Amino acid sequence: MSSNDRQRIERVRGSRRAKLTPAPGTSAEPVPGDDEDADAAAPTAASELSGPNDERLRRDVPPHY
Repeated sequence: MSSNDRQRIERVRGSRRAKLTPAPGTSAEPVPGDDEDADAAAPTAASELSGPNDERLRRDVPPHY
C-alpha cells in the first residue's frame, strides 16, 4: 500500500479542527438505503413498538426521586 492510497489529514484554515481526505474507493455522494421498503413496513403506533416491560419501566421511579 503506497502513501497515495491512504487518507490524509488536511488543515482547515480558521478552524481548530482538521478533516480527512476521502478513503480510497469511496465517494462523497450519498447512497440510497439498502431497503427503502423497510420504513414502510415498520410499525408506527406506540403499542406496536412497546415490549412486555415498557409499562412497568414507565411506572418505576429510581429511589432518589
